[in-house]
Amino acid sequence: MLAVPHSVGILGGMGPAAGADFVRLFVQACTAYLQGHGKEVRDQAFPEHWLVQMPIPDRTQAIGQGKGGPCDPEPYMLQGLGRLAALGVRSVAVACNTAHVWHDEMQACFPQLSILHIAEETARHLQRQGAREAIVLATAGTYRTGLYDRALRAHGITPRVPDAAGVERLMQGIYDGVKSGDIELAARCFNDALSPLLGAYPDAPVIMGCTEIPLALAHSPPAGGVVLVDPAWILAQELARRAYEPE
Repeated sequence: MLAVPHSVGILGGMGPAAGADFVRLFVQACTAYLQGHGKEVRDQAFPEHWLVQMPIPDRTQAIGQGKGGPCDPEPYMLQGLGRLAALGVRSVAVACNTAHVWHDEMQACFPQLSILHIAEETARHLQRQGAREAIVLATAGTYRTGLYDRALRAHGITPRVPDAAGVERLMQGIYDGVKSGDIELAARCFNDALSPLLGAYPDAPVIMGCTEIPLALAHSPPAGGVVLVDPAWILAQELARRAYEPE
């Protein structure tokens, strides 16, 4: 018999579509967990979960600008985490890849929370799958900080990343595409950035390392049976596990 699940939280707003989609992924992950443990899937079996969806300054633009500026997202993220902590949640998922650049600061301010780390969870998942290399699609800020680079290399996986033109195309897809509501443009941009990498590393799984990327690329995938890895889905599964198996 499963214990009463613990309350969990989701810090969203980066952007709003990604935060809303993460809730969908979390509910899907809870359904899979219940089915995997032979439990009835019913409304009352789902854990209490809270989404804080608030405007937060752009994380990529803030990297390297220092603390305390008008574009510093950290105070806003801490405010959101404070609201989640006040609701009594135990574990929190942050629905933004680049926001994890501030993971250590967030965790230090809220030691009572277990704030999951999207890059670490993704690297562990790929290591279990036996991956030795992986293509990483992400924001310019994520590349600059080495967020996925460090996590993947720590688990024996070599990251493969686009050139400068590819990064520019990814950023166009994220900002002019998904964030502006033009999913078709986003899909074209993402596939343009990905194609040269697939030519060089055809067997490498593709990490969609920005929560906007799966909103377009997963619905317009590249041809040829490419393995798309959604870190948000991996994170949602771990958040569901933490709800049902509190540590």
